[in-house]
Amino acid sequence: MTTVSITTKAGPVEGVCDPKFRDVLEAFVDNFETRDEVGASVALALEGKPLVDLWGGRKTRDGEPWTGDTISLVYSSTKGATALCAHMLAGRGLLDLDLPVARYWPEFAQGGKENARVSMMLDHSVGVPHVRVELKDGGLYDYAYMVDLVAREPAFWEPGTRNGYHAMTMAWTVGEIVHRVSRRRLGDFFRDEIAKPLGLEFWIGLPEGEEHRVAPMIQARPDGAAAQSKFMQTVLTKPGSPAQLFLRDLVRFNSNTREWRAAEIGSANGMTNARGLMGLYHPLANGGSHQGLRFVGKDTLERMSRVSVATHEDATLMIPTRFSLGYMKAMDNRREKDAGNASLLISEPAFGHVGAGGSVGFADPGCGLSFGYTMNRMGLGLLMNERGQALIDAAYRALGYRSNAGGAWAP
Repeated sequence: MTTVSITTKAGPVEGVCDPKFRDVLEAFVDNFETRDEVGASVALALEGKPLVDLWGGRKTRDGEPWTGDTISLVYSSTKGATALCAHMLAGRGLLDLDLPVARYWPEFAQGGKENARVSMMLDHSVGVPHVRVELKDGGLYDYAYMVDLVAREPAFWEPGTRNGYHAMTMAWTVGEIVHRVSRRRLGDFFRDEIAKPLGLEFWIGLPEGEEHRVAPMIQARPDGAAAQSKFMQTVLTKPGSPAQLFLRDLVRFNSNTREWRAAEIGSANGMTNARGLMGLYHPLANGGSHQGLRFVGKDTLERMSRVSVATHEDATLMIPTRFSLGYMKAMDNRREKDAGNASLLISEPAFGHVGAGGSVGFADPGCGLSFGYTMNRMGLGLLMNERGQALIDAAYRALGYRSNAGGAWAP
């Protein structure tokens, strides 16, 4: 491992990097030099052995340096942690993903959702991508209030007949299933069963004592191309659509507040750094175990990595999407008209999750790779922007993968 200390125009880049992954280091530095990265971290491991752990830039544009201790909001990259909680319960025989939700949560079985299965909550086909009513002030932070709204929400479609990204509501669908089955709230279950055993500095509901470590998020500035995307055009022209309701709720909160970070929102408010995202995927890249601890069995892991739903037009995102049970699979929308940054180019065996603005964590069981990237300046688009994708591309090239022209990185 080589110790890194490089000065960029955005601030210092530090950490360690195995020479094999020098291209990742170069891409990381280039993000600060040419792509307006402000503060960020990237980490990867092979077969559970960390080989890249880098951080750099600043916590704000003109503020203090981003250090190895800095954490930031990872938005929907949180969903990978939430999904793992459900799969662990399934692997223990406490939760059957093929049973009706009503078996565990009777109140959910109304409004056309009577026959919905648990698995549909994980693959975004359960039919409640959002709630139609205007939320009360602070409603997103009130767990019981949101669970009740989601349970009573009439289905947007017959569960299982199509899929649309459940951007916010996964916090209270999968989250409440974990709560009902484990008798522990999602944030507590994740902390006790995953974060602590794996040694992760990763929280769903940030303790106040960790606030000093936070790099606030810098919002993206929409441009003309973003405004012309099919998603934004749907938002502007179709009131009450899943896309419009997604954006309605997205602008209702300030993610740079203590109130937001302290809440338990398992779809959107995880706080960590690249090391934490990478570590989350250690066992999932390596047969379900890490350092002698088993988190899921091989059969569960196989189901986690297999495509569950795929569509030419996601009902929320308005792009082609592919999901396994709780995770994003490789998505290649580079040729889609008016889609913008709407791709995630990983290998076909890989699975993970992107967060708004461009954070990402994933596991690749095909090569034993676990990967994480976080940042504070959000990029435009629905999936990966060029900063994070450049790091992923460099990692696969270093491993000898030849091309992603077919829509996924191939050996």
